Amino acid sequence: MQMRKEFLVRSLDLDVLLAAGSPGGSSCLTSTTTLEPAGGRHTSVAPAKFAPERGKGSVYAYEQRFLGDESRYAAIIDSKQSQLNRAEQALAQAIEDGHPLLSRVPHVQVTYERDGAVERYYDLTLPHRVFDGHIRAGTIDGVPTTQTPAYRAVRDASPANARALLETSPITLVFGGWDSSRRSRQGRWRSALVGEIVGFVAASRDETGLLSAPRTALRGGARVDPVGMQINLDKKTMTETANRQQAELSPVTHSKILKAANAIKVGTAESASALGLGGIPPTLDQLAGVACDTIIRTHVLSFATLRQMRFGAGVDGDAACRALLAALALNALARSDAELCLRANCDLVEAEQPKVRLDRRGGSFADVEPLSIDAADLLLGEALAHAEKVADITWSGLAMRVDGNPDIVSGALETGDAE
Repeated sequence: MQMRKEFLVRSLDLDVLLAAGSPGGSSCLTSTTTLEPAGGRHTSVAPAKFAPERGKGSVYAYEQRFLGDESRYAAIIDSKQSQLNRAEQALAQAIEDGHPLLSRVPHVQVTYERDGAVERYYDLTLPHRVFDGHIRAGTIDGVPTTQTPAYRAVRDASPANARALLETSPITLVFGGWDSSRRSRQGRWRSALVGEIVGFVAASRDETGLLSAPRTALRGGARVDPVGMQINLDKKTMTETANRQQAELSPVTHSKILKAANAIKVGTAESASALGLGGIPPTLDQLAGVACDTIIRTHVLSFATLRQMRFGAGVDGDAACRALLAALALNALARSDAELCLRANCDLVEAEQPKVRLDRRGGSFADVEPLSIDAADLLLGEALAHAEKVADITWSGLAMRVDGNPDIVSGALETGDAE
């Protein structure tokens, strides 16, 4: 087997990104980090839950992967989509906090009014980025969003000239988007940055040596009510209690309580568990965590994807625009990696420094120092200044204000009510 050549690069700088954004440059940059449970290797972690193919409840996702030369089963602890969402959220928080550099990143804002309060949403966090239904269904200065020249330019952007997207919603170019509802000329932008966290789990082998799929154990769930483990109410009391809270209950929850109350026979009392009263005895009915001997976080930034885009700025200008997008992706990565907050019972810590590697083509790789948030900010600032100079790019923050359709927000239900 041919040995891969390794070269040391001390840090990522603008010259590296410009070279990667030019024809024949690096295919990708990869960052891998070994993680471990914060409580120690003896503790389990809670992977991401998914809806089963059939029936109700939740399941974990297992895939067969290679760990070194060994075939193993791995649990998906954080999916690719979830990792992108965390990176987007990190950028959105910095923008909302008024970060002097990131607040210049062009973005689209949708505003709703609900219950006397103003709610703001951004293309950074909406599921379909700039092509999201909330943006398309809104208006700009009283004109339907889809009929405005500015939004038409965004939708008409293509890899041959993506400048309108770069100056309105660069996050769509970095994290991807699909204008799936459009009749023709649908914009389809794959994500240039992908990532995931997987945990390699213990698994048995059969008599032939083949791996057996992991079996998820169950753990006990319980609730203690200090007033009484069993609280019974009659039909009248349960109905009145539910109606007094109606303004604070979701419509589905209120309906379920009334249904339970109506089932109570006259002269009897039944459990008020529907109201959240009383205890729940321990039962093995919840998914337990999984034991992982190795947990790995991986991110890949594809320069090959960025090189498919042009911005009407010539060879050098287009390379500068790609470098700017790469710097934005790396900034999001540095910020999201700094916050290992996934979910309950899944507290992780870094067991080592991230290992960052730059593809140099032909089997050669360069080791790169991981970017801190400060270093990522510096790199993004340099990339922006260069793109402004060479490609005449303009980044001045909020690029499009959309008034949300009030009929949409009035029909919104809380999680769990869409049944």
